[in-house]
Amino acid sequence: LITGTIFLVIGLLIGMYMGGSGDHSLALGHAHINLIGFVLSVIFALTYRSYADMGASRLATYHFWLHLIGAVVVNSMLLLFLGGRISEAGMVPLAPLSELAIVIGAVLFLFNAWKNAH
Repeated sequence: LITGTIFLVIGLLIGMYMGGSGDHSLALGHAHINLIGFVLSVIFALTYRSYADMGASRLATYHFWLHLIGAVVVNSMLLLFLGGRISEAGMVPLAPLSELAIVIGAVLFLFNAWKNAH
């Protein structure tokens, strides 16, 4: 819940910047931070809290770290790209690896749900 809320605050601050400046070039990054960072993190946290066996498993721990690291890296790189600080080629290999970490984490969440949420 805490990491998700940190993503929310960052996403809101970026939204405020865009609204105040009229520069909406970071809109895609703003959306990714709010969705991947806030929404998914909070859904995962509430699920783990609702299903104690899921939350207490090693799968939950691995999922948490894969998702958190992946979300921080991919969102940071996306903001750097959208802000013109790095090129699309400059996102390789970190952005694809961080996306893969998020996907692997989601697969672990699926497996954990399949195994424990009954």
